[in-house]
Amino acid sequence: MAGETSITELLKTMRPQLNEGDYVFCSITTPTEINQKDIIGSFKEQEGLTLILNKETADEHHLSYDYIAAWITLTVHSSLEAVGLTAAFSNALAKEGISCNVIAAYYHDHIFVAKKDAEKAMATLKELSIV
Repeated sequence: MAGETSITELLKTMRPQLNEGDYVFCSITTPTEINQKDIIGSFKEQEGLTLILNKETADEHHLSYDYIAAWITLTVHSSLEAVGLTAAFSNALAKEGISCNVIAAYYHDHIFVAKKDAEKAMATLKELSIV
């Protein structure tokens, strides 16, 4: 399944969902014993391996982090070839003073915003989807 590519359809049907919990970004340079099922996402960078984890998991493993985030999933199945979705929601969030960290996965886009901005971000995304 390739997913939706029409920006109009993507915005109309993006259905943001706020996931429960607190999430953090950690960087490690040596292997760790974190269970693979506890890793939300990862990305290998020159400086180390970035892990996105539930805050509780990071704390259990004594990993440092600077940012506590809320995790919002756009439940529409967006194509990796879709044009404009990230720009549309990131611009809408920016206008509200909300920074966002975006992960485009195979089926959905995932947005991490500061925990304090979660409800405002959800309202902004819902408003964007009815425009």
